[in-house]
Formats: sequence, structure tokens, C-alpha cells
Amino acid sequence: MLSRFLTGSALLALSAGAASADFSLTILHTNDFHARFEPISKYDSGCSAEDNAAGECFGGSARLVSAIEDAKGRHDNWLLVDGGDQFQGTLFYTYYKGKLAAEMMNKMGYDAMTVGNHEFDDGPEVLREFVDAVEFPILMSNADISGEPLLKDAIRKSVVIEKGGEKIGLIGLTPVDTDELASPGPNVIFTEPAGAVQAEVDRLTAEGINKIVVLSHSGLNVDKAVAEAVTGVDVIVGGHDNSLLSNTIEGAKGPYPVMVGNTAIVQAYAYGKFLGELNVTFDDDGNIKEAVGEPILLDGGVTEDAGTVARITEAAAPLEEIRNKVVAEAADVITGNRDICRQMECSGGNMIADAMLDRVKDQGIEIAIMNSGGIRADIDAGEITMGEVLTVLPFQNTLSTFQVTGATLVAALENGVSQYADVAGRFPQVSGMSYSVDLSKEPGSRITEVMVGGAPIEADKLYGVVSNNYVRNGGDGFKMFVDAENAYDFGPDLADVTAEYLAANAPYTPYTDGRIKISE
Repeated sequence: MLSRFLTGSALLALSAGAASADFSLTILHTNDFHARFEPISKYDSGCSAEDNAAGECFGGSARLVSAIEDAKGRHDNWLLVDGGDQFQGTLFYTYYKGKLAAEMMNKMGYDAMTVGNHEFDDGPEVLREFVDAVEFPILMSNADISGEPLLKDAIRKSVVIEKGGEKIGLIGLTPVDTDELASPGPNVIFTEPAGAVQAEVDRLTAEGINKIVVLSHSGLNVDKAVAEAVTGVDVIVGGHDNSLLSNTIEGAKGPYPVMVGNTAIVQAYAYGKFLGELNVTFDDDGNIKEAVGEPILLDGGVTEDAGTVARITEAAAPLEEIRNKVVAEAADVITGNRDICRQMECSGGNMIADAMLDRVKDQGIEIAIMNSGGIRADIDAGEITMGEVLTVLPFQNTLSTFQVTGATLVAALENGVSQYADVAGRFPQVSGMSYSVDLSKEPGSRITEVMVGGAPIEADKLYGVVSNNYVRNGGDGFKMFVDAENAYDFGPDLADVTAEYLAANAPYTPYTDGRIKISE
């Protein structure tokens, strides 16, 4: 049984000395890597070779290889797992899809991974190619894949692996709304997480497995809820909302680990910037006696593995001409940080929405709506390359134009702010309109004012709207747009539109102007 937390850290520590039957396991973990095979800047976007040589960059596969090898060397029993979303985020994914991710994960020696929503971005076909290429199991418990022939024999709900003579059960979990977030197709049916996890825990427990780890690409709030609702889970390795959990880093979302009852929850931000390291001691009955650790920052002090540097450089060669093209200049940092853009007006959201509206304003379009989940990074001041634009907008979405009533637009905005506390990607950045949000009200009734072109929105009036094809077709919960009038989803690529807008307005000065107002 658990009896106390260490003062000030919420780290569990029960025993003064380890009994002979105790079992120690180090869980090394990553999540939300998003194809950041090369080092990243402090803005989570590309980092130049010069800055990398100066020790100013973070992450990248070569540092991750070194950090994992070092950690393995320091511990007798280790488990290396991933919390999902290896796919999508840079030109590497656009060009190689899952092939390079599989190669690197095999090199690093992962034991298992759960399916993230972005693993479905290109449908079951690309996910199946990835599953076939990796040398470890891919897990997902909360989905019925029996009707999808490409996946039904490829992805497992759980797996049992052995470390140091002990059997450990691993269970996968993916977002229940993946059908809204990605493109899984009609044959994959997602189910609620707690019941799916409990069913696998019960099955594993019946087989005598008393050490159970859930790999959950579901976000910290869902992980906490699962830990509350499910019995028998020892550790949850999270992902999806890019939570940094730490006992030492200012601004962390919680301690490392977060304890909910007897369950330790960990997550390691995103983009390969950290390697999570949780050291767990189990007693002979599989109960946690101690769970301590801290994410390891992969900064310039971590030596890059030379062989991996050479391989990534080779893989980058076909991409160089595209991404090195300078398209514009920024007078200041253009904010695309998820923690900002998913909860308030941000300069990157304004830039993209303005670019969309500017492109189609001569088509009778008055309003632009951009889901913040499609905005993936900041752009730093100075020259802007196409590679930076593609890092911000990696999804190859196209502009969609359509007409909906004012009432439908208000419903869309309500959807956009309905999961505000979860920092969900559906939060809407806009142009041509403004709106106010009262977070003290229940979801579905939070929008208090909407103005279009300086006038209050009219419920029965038809408005011309531009968004991206993902949102127009119901992504991020925007199902009210699926039946829009005069819809055309095959406009130019959003990244190209944004690059051309930046070029036409160079040097671009990022700004906010109060078009989104939040009150609590």
C-alpha cells in the first residue's frame, strides 16, 4: 500500500530499505515526437547548424540515441516506450511518411508504442506500413478494428514482455475522438478509455501479471480520470497534450510523476526535447513502493551520436531545396506555441487566418476560421524559410470555402471553446470577425458576442467562410460544417498560401488586436 508523498514533490517513497523480493524497473519514455529528427530551436521549430554547433539547440534523433544508450547503461532493468504521435510535423514525414520513424525507433530499441491520433493522418494504409516496419508491438485497447482488414491482425490491445525475469503488461490507449482528429476511416470504432483499459487489466491480472503500464495518447486530464476509474494500473505513460511534468522546471504542468491513488502518471513534453526517466520499485505483490524520476533535457550538453547524425543528414538531402528557400522576413517572433494559440488569440493564428481570408476575399468570403491544432510551432524573427512555414503548417491541408448561417458559425465557435481546459486543438483563430468567451459558463453556452465586419452576427444570414479542408469536413468536432452550402475543399495548400502572404507583406510584423476576448 502507498502511505505518503515526499514533501513538496509528490514523489512516492515508502520503504526505508528494499526487501530482497523488490523489483526495480526504469521506464524510459518519449511522446509526441512529430518527426523532429533534426535538432529543434527553443521555439520547437528548425535550428540551424550554426546554432546547433554553438549548443543552442535541443533534441533530434542523434541526441535521443545518446541519451537512451546512457540511460540503459545506468540501469539493470529498463523499458523504452513511446506515448504516440511519431507521425506528422516536418518535411521528413511529408516525404518519408512513417519509414524514417520506424528506422530510428528500431535503432533505439523501443519495447512498445501506443497509437497516437496522428498515426491515422494518412489512413490505415500508412499506419499498417509503419506497423510492419517496426520491430516492437503497436498497441491500442480502446478501438474495435475487427472491421478494418489492414489493422485487425496488426495492432494489439496489450502485450506482455519480460524484463529481469519479471513479466510486465503493457496496454495502449488512443484518443476517443480520433475519428474527429485524423483519418482512421469508417472501419475503426473508438471506445471510451477507462472500460477498455480495465478489461485488459482484468485479463492480464487473471494471467498472473501484477505490474501494468498503460501507454496513453490521451492527455493528462484523461490519464488522471483513467487512474481514478481503473484498478490495477501502476504507471501511465502519457502523451497528446504535450504536458511537461517536472519537479525542477518552472512552468511544469505538474510533478513527475503525478500520483493518482496508487498510479504514477508521467509525460515528457514533446518533439524529442526530453527523455522521460521514471525509476519504479515494486514489491513482490506488484505494488509500487517507490516511483521517482525526472525528464532529461536533451540540450547542447548531450553529445549527438555520430552515426545517427550522418543518417539524418542523408535523409534530409532530398528536402534541402524545398525548405531552405527564403520566402519572407519576420520583424519579431510569430507565436504558434500550442499553450498560447489553443487558449487565446495569438499572432501566428492571426497571420494564418489573415492569409486565408486575403487569398479568397474576392470570392465573397468574409470570415476565416483556423483550428489552433493545425498550428504547430513559432517562427523566430529574421529570415523565414519554407521549411519553417511547413513546420508550422505540416498537414498539407487545402483551403476550403463554403457558406453557413450565423447560427452555424456560433455553434462552430462553441465547439471551438468547448474543450478549453484540455487545451484542445479545436480552439478557433479567426479573421474578419471577433468573438468573446465566458469560461464561467457551461460548454455550449460560452460565446457571448460575435461581430462580423464590425456588426453583430445575424443568426439567419448566410456568411462566406474560408477554413481548411480538415475543419470543413468535420475535423476537431466541426461537424456543423459538413453540410455547408457551396463547399469547395480543393483550394491551394495552406502552407503555400501562408508563405505567399508573408512574402507579400515582408517584413511581416506579427500582432494581436483583441479579436478574441476571454473572461472567466
